[in-house]
Amino acid sequence: MSHEPAVIDLDEPGRPPESPAGTGPGGARKAVWRFAAVFVVGALLGGIGVDALHDYRAQRAQDAVVALVALPDSANYGGSSDGRRVQLSGRLTVVNAGPAPVTIHEVQAQRPDVTVRSPRQQPRLLSPGETAHLLVEVGLDCTVWGPLGPLPVRLSVQTRDGQVREFSYPVALPTSYWERDGLGMCPQPSPPR
Repeated sequence: MSHEPAVIDLDEPGRPPESPAGTGPGGARKAVWRFAAVFVVGALLGGIGVDALHDYRAQRAQDAVVALVALPDSANYGGSSDGRRVQLSGRLTVVNAGPAPVTIHEVQAQRPDVTVRSPRQQPRLLSPGETAHLLVEVGLDCTVWGPLGPLPVRLSVQTRDGQVREFSYPVALPTSYWERDGLGMCPQPSPPR
């Protein structure tokens, strides 16, 4: 087949010119169907890709959610007092109320009258709805001790997406074992004369 352009011989009447392959009446129909098929396949793949991207983003957002509940638990694991300061060993109950598992690395709180810290321990994985009892050391200052409000406890947690985040939860100290046992170890004030 030559690459020269088709030549029309004007001396031969009644002979239609040859059309390039695929551009005749049947070829045009095939081209439209091919275009339509490519368009439909592209739209389907695009829709699937957008849906997969949406699901991926929703999963990442869910993996980053941290919802914990922390409650002071027992304080009967030993303690000491020097008359000004009380040191207690106790437990902090933590419930994972979120939709994804989290790993708790550290617990701490600092206030003039109360300190809380977790001794060196292995990180604790909590599945959704699971409860953990974490060992903590509680320090109470007998000279500042007074009406107690909530103590903001910070928990260092790693979410399923691999990020380490700080989560704060107000722990209620009034009527807790920590308050009762701590006050019991503080020296009682002398009665007025």
